[in-house]
Amino acid sequence: MLLAAEFGSGQALWSIFWLFIFVMWIFLIIFIFSDIIRSHDLSGWGKALWAGGIIFFPYIGIFAYLIIRGGSMSERQLSDAKEADAAMQTYIRETTGGTTDADQLSKLSDLHTAGKLDDAEYASAKAKVIGS
Repeated sequence: MLLAAEFGSGQALWSIFWLFIFVMWIFLIIFIFSDIIRSHDLSGWGKALWAGGIIFFPYIGIFAYLIIRGGSMSERQLSDAKEADAAMQTYIRETTGGTTDADQLSKLSDLHTAGKLDDAEYASAKAKVIGS
């Protein structure tokens, strides 16, 4: 068993460096597998081929994936984040109940008194709110 006293300073730095590279490699593999799974433009066979390529030829598979599909990884991640945000906003609106009829009538009244709505538009919008 190697103790700290037996480790030279150069060996310790190299060990830390290789540990860092190994951890980054694991994160890269996990990130790419998650991108393959979340990708909507790949069919099931395409996902299976990419996953098999990464499993059986890790270095070539990872670098090929980054070269071929790496540019669109951020676009897929951004679209997934937007979808999650929209779903969260919808959930919040549904849970809190959104605006009440009284709130909508108050806003309509403010718009009518400010001159943004004429009498016919105000009456039509008011009927929609009351009817709903």
